Amino acid sequence: MSGYYEIRHTVGFEETNLVGNVYYVNYLRWQGRCREMFLKEKAPGVLAELRDDLKLFTLKVDCDFFAEITAFDELSIRMRLDELTQTQIQFSFDYLRLDGGQENLVARGRQRIACMRGPNTATVPARVPEELRLALAPYAEDPAAARLPAATPPGGPVRTGRGR
Repeated sequence: MSGYYEIRHTVGFEETNLVGNVYYVNYLRWQGRCREMFLKEKAPGVLAELRDDLKLFTLKVDCDFFAEITAFDELSIRMRLDELTQTQIQFSFDYLRLDGGQENLVARGRQRIACMRGPNTATVPARVPEELRLALAPYAEDPAAARLPAATPPGGPVRTGRGR
């Protein structure tokens, strides 16, 4: 099994609904938080590019729920690289409840992003920054396939993990 990038989270009351279980939108927020912390820790140069003209557009996000979680549940949100093309990245996320040394999968999500550059009125697709490619390699379903050279010919996506 490949490696994963992980953040830990304790669910708060503000993340639950009137019934007491976690409101679904929080799973999507945690995906974003995991991605942000990954950039901060593993690819800080990309943060500087984001302050310049790089943009990471979220194209698609989803989450499948298997069990309810409630306030004060301890979670592990684990991110893996599913697919890497010249301009797009697809991540998968496992949400595990941690309870007395046991891990229970409570949800699984996916997120696809596109790298873009340029002013807001004229953004165009851009290559995934090399620093980000290198930082993502250890988290790929197939680490060897994640090493896409920067000079890959246009139109030739490199896929990692399972076919979709």
